[in-house]
Amino acid sequence: MKFTHRLGYYLGGFSIGLIFLAFFLSGKRASCSYGPDARVLKNISTKQLVYSPNVIELITNKSIDSLTISKVLKSGDIDFSEVNRDLDSCKIYIIEQEINDKNIALTVENCEAIATIKTIRIK
Repeated sequence: MKFTHRLGYYLGGFSIGLIFLAFFLSGKRASCSYGPDARVLKNISTKQLVYSPNVIELITNKSIDSLTISKVLKSGDIDFSEVNRDLDSCKIYIIEQEINDKNIALTVENCEAIATIKTIRIK
């Protein structure tokens, strides 16, 4: 069998497979969160978010808003060198991102049912 025939059969089967996947899996909420940052951020985003009194004070003083906090929690970078791994139930993460020429660092306590934002540093 010539190479062009083999290539034609391959591309035909491949296109049928793509159509099959697009048609049957289009309604699924699948995501590719395989990196360590993405896995932790996805884990935090699925939980109930609780603000500490210090963070509530920063929000009421309009130093930071909840939209900025959610942006950091969605696409921030986790500093794994400062993660407290010794804790059994709740891990403490520092999530950093630069927004509008400000470095924002959130300290998040990630427990089984809730995620608590303990502190916010704005530089």
